[in-house]
Amino acid sequence: MREDIDQYISEIRDIINRRDEELAHAELEQMHPADIAELYQALDLEEAEYLYNLLDEDTRADVLMELDEEDRRKLLSNMPAKEIATQVIDHLESDEAVDLIQELDEDERDEILSHINDVEQAGDIIDLLKYDEDTAGGLMGTEMIVVNENWSMPECIKQMRMQAEDMDEIYYVYVVDNDDRLKGILPLKTLITRPSVSKIKHIMENDPVSVKTDTPIDDVALDFEKYDLVAMPVVDSIGRLVGRITVDDVMDQVRESSERDYQLASGLSSDVDASDSILAQTKARIPWLLIGIVSGILASLILSGFEEQIHAVTALALFIPIIGGTGGNVGVQASAIVVQGLANGTLDITEFAKQLWKEVRVGLLNATIIAGAILVYNLIMLPEDLAVTLSVAVSLFIVVMFATLLGTIVPLTLEKLNINPALATGPFIQISNDIVGLVIYVLISTCFLDIFSHG
Repeated sequence: MREDIDQYISEIRDIINRRDEELAHAELEQMHPADIAELYQALDLEEAEYLYNLLDEDTRADVLMELDEEDRRKLLSNMPAKEIATQVIDHLESDEAVDLIQELDEDERDEILSHINDVEQAGDIIDLLKYDEDTAGGLMGTEMIVVNENWSMPECIKQMRMQAEDMDEIYYVYVVDNDDRLKGILPLKTLITRPSVSKIKHIMENDPVSVKTDTPIDDVALDFEKYDLVAMPVVDSIGRLVGRITVDDVMDQVRESSERDYQLASGLSSDVDASDSILAQTKARIPWLLIGIVSGILASLILSGFEEQIHAVTALALFIPIIGGTGGNVGVQASAIVVQGLANGTLDITEFAKQLWKEVRVGLLNATIIAGAILVYNLIMLPEDLAVTLSVAVSLFIVVMFATLLGTIVPLTLEKLNINPALATGPFIQISNDIVGLVIYVLISTCFLDIFSHG
C-alpha cells in the first residue's frame, strides 16, 4: 500500500462512490492480495464487497486468505454456498481450503463441500478435516509432485509435467515405492544434470526429513528451523506419503501461536486484537482482572490478621510492596525461561528433575544476593529495628526460593498435562506469589517479633 494511507483510502472511496469499475480494476490489478486485504480492512463492508466482486476468481481466493478471520467471515456471510465452493474453494490449495472451511459451521461445511466440482479435491478436503488442526496432518496440503522410484527419467519428466499443471509452486519432487511409501526426494538439479539415468531410485536422495500426521505443530516448526527446510513431506503411521507442509504454512502457525502465548501471558483469556469490539475485548480481559480483585481481597484479609503487629512496628508495612513485587518478578522470570525452553526445543519435559535442580541453584544464588542487599540496607537505615531487618531479609530469601520453584514447576506440569505452559508466565504466577509472599512475610515477621519481644 502507499505511504499516505488516509489519502489513498479517500481516493479509493471516491472511485467506489462513482462506481468507476475501469479505474477500480486498474488500481486492484497492480496490488498484491495482501495489500488488497489491508485495504479492505479500512473500508466498510459494502465498499469491500464492491471491490471484491471486481476481482478475478484466483485473486478473490488469495485475498480472502489474507484477511483476518472476522473480516473473512463478513465477506463470506453474503455469499451463497455454491459461490464459495466454485469461486473460492476451487481456487485454493487443499490446506488453505481446510483452514477456511474449519471456520464455518458444520451445516455450512457440508453444503459447501457438496458444491465442489472436483470430486477428488472434495475428498482430499474431507480427509484433511479429520486431522487435529494442531498437528502436521491438520497443517499439510496434498498438492505435490510424486514419482515412483522405478520410473525411467523420460517417464518421470512426463508425469511431472502433468502433475505440475495444477500447482502454483514446486518445492520438491517426492519419490515413493509401489506401496506409496516415501523413499526419497528428487532434486530438480539432478533432473537437468543426469537426464539419461535408467531409474529414479539410482539418483534420488534417500531418507528425507519427514513428519507423521500426528506430529504437533510446534515440533514441525522446530524441524523446519533445524534443517533449514522450505517444505517437508508428511507420512502416515506406516510411512506412506500423504501430504506436504510448506514453510509459509509453518510461519503462519508460529505467528498465531506466539500471539496466543503473548495474550495468555498478558492475562487475556481468549484471542482478541485491537479491531475487535468493546464487548469482545472486555470478555477477554475481565476474567483475570476479577481474579486479581479476589487475590487483593485475600491479601487484605491476610494483612488484617497482621494489623496489631503493623500498628506496633509501622516499618513492617513499608516492605510489603517489595515482598510481593519481588516474588512476582522472580516467578515470572523463572517461568518465562522454562516456557521459552519448551517452545524452542532446548528444554525437554523429560528433564523435569534436571531443570528443577538447576533452578534451585539459581534461586539460592538470587535469594542470597537479594536478601543480603536488603539486610545491609536495613542495618544501615533501621539499626534499631533488628526484628524488622531480619524479618524482611529472611522473608525475601524464602519468597525468592518459593517463586523460583513455583515458576519452574508450574509450566513443566502444565506441559506434561498438555495445557499451554504460557499460562504460567502471566497473572497466575504473579497472583500466586503475591498471596504466598504475604503469608510468608506475616509468619516470619510474627515469629521474629515474638522472639525479640520476649528477649
